[in-house]
Amino acid sequence: MGALKIRRIDLTANNANSQLAKLRDQFRPDSEITTPASKKLTLAVFGEALTPAQAVERICLDVKAKGVAAVLQYTEQLDKVKLKADAIRVKPSEIAEAHAAAAPEYLDVLRRIRYNVDSFQSGLLHQDALLRVSGQHELSMRYRPMSRVGVYCPGGAAAYPSTLLMTIVPAQSAGVKDIIVCMPPKDTGAYNKDMLAACHELGITEVYRIGGAQAIAAMAYGVEGLKPVEMIVGPGNQFVALAKRFVYGQVAIDCIAGPSEIVVAADDSAHPAYVALDLLAQAEHAPGVPILVTWYEPLLGEVEEALNKRIAKLSRGDLAKESFERYGAFVLAPDKASAIECVNALAPEHLHIQTRDPDGFAEEINNAGAIFLGPFSPVAVGDYAAGPSHVLPTSGTARFSSGLTSNDFRKRTSVLRFTRNGLKDIAEDVVYLAKKEGLTGHAASVEQRANDNGPAARPKPKPEKVIAAAAAAAAAAAAIAAGVAPPVVATTPSPIPVKK
Repeated sequence: MGALKIRRIDLTANNANSQLAKLRDQFRPDSEITTPASKKLTLAVFGEALTPAQAVERICLDVKAKGVAAVLQYTEQLDKVKLKADAIRVKPSEIAEAHAAAAPEYLDVLRRIRYNVDSFQSGLLHQDALLRVSGQHELSMRYRPMSRVGVYCPGGAAAYPSTLLMTIVPAQSAGVKDIIVCMPPKDTGAYNKDMLAACHELGITEVYRIGGAQAIAAMAYGVEGLKPVEMIVGPGNQFVALAKRFVYGQVAIDCIAGPSEIVVAADDSAHPAYVALDLLAQAEHAPGVPILVTWYEPLLGEVEEALNKRIAKLSRGDLAKESFERYGAFVLAPDKASAIECVNALAPEHLHIQTRDPDGFAEEINNAGAIFLGPFSPVAVGDYAAGPSHVLPTSGTARFSSGLTSNDFRKRTSVLRFTRNGLKDIAEDVVYLAKKEGLTGHAASVEQRANDNGPAARPKPKPEKVIAAAAAAAAAAAAIAAGVAPPVVATTPSPIPVKK
């Protein structure tokens, strides 16, 4: 393997901003960049050269219109797996058998990580809130969990039990009772015994052998044998991301995620080998976006040297090399302030700060999916076991969005209760603004109530049937006490005569 060729960006250069923007936006889900293999497959399936967005739209609309038949068709054409309708769902017995055959140490790891994630996510939950003004009004905010959530777990180059943990456990912490999982019908997906064992360990019994855009559409719209969900979460490739965007509005989604990203912000105190290892860890996702930002120029050469020593030892070293050379960068800032500005502009999924004062640096960062402080907080700890979900915003979307938490699986509803006096106190302001907007019906609905004493109280209806029933019961009791059997009263209608 030859030496790495990594692009370098000097923030003092005139075109630095455009280079940073290109770096940030290279994996936007709406990008029309596709691999030659993807173009060839699209042409074979659809008979024309569709863009990724067009292909996804076609798939989703077909699944919506044709149901499971379209799911089976695209599974055969895209995943090269021919399934029958009754084989889409993994049998609960298969899931249980996979769990029974799993290595005990694997199950122990799952349990410890589940505990970590649940402990953190349960502590995040918003609590119902109440504001009460005595004699005037009560305002409250209440939270209720989603009823049914769909988890998509990718199964491309590898199996990812960590994604099951980082999506299912936050949903369970939020109180979601009905959780389903879709995984591609591959040995790294729904046929993977470790993945099925993890589902069983997490209490999931509804697992489907569906991948790609057709899985997202099936969960959103529902097909024969698979009821629709209210929310879809989980990472995936470009087609999965575009499908989530397409069905958004029919269902809620977590985010539209692209490939994994890391920015390491480092100064002269950083250990070059640690920086190199963190960059390599995300680059091996292939594609991944590894970026180093520093204002200490010698560190660039030191990290490059460490990378060249380490990369050949990785099982996915060739893929990591491609990530560095196609998508990575070394960014040299003139000073710390410029480095902070650069990081905020990139808005990375993962930010690892290896400086003398990581806390102070982090205080200046407004845009990042997750921040890792100091030399002993590698991003991999967050990817696998710490507690926050590893489902995070990518492609610069950390400027306005956040990582997945248990609260994303809960709906909030405001509840208002006013007394007559409370309404009178606020009525004038409501009426003024309503008339200002020309909504006189709104104004009247408040004005009428505020200016009179309300409708006359309606007399309560006499509970004749209740009284009659009570009297009958009393008479029956008296008759029994006197030793006289009470009369039998018919309580069902007479049968309709049958004509012969």
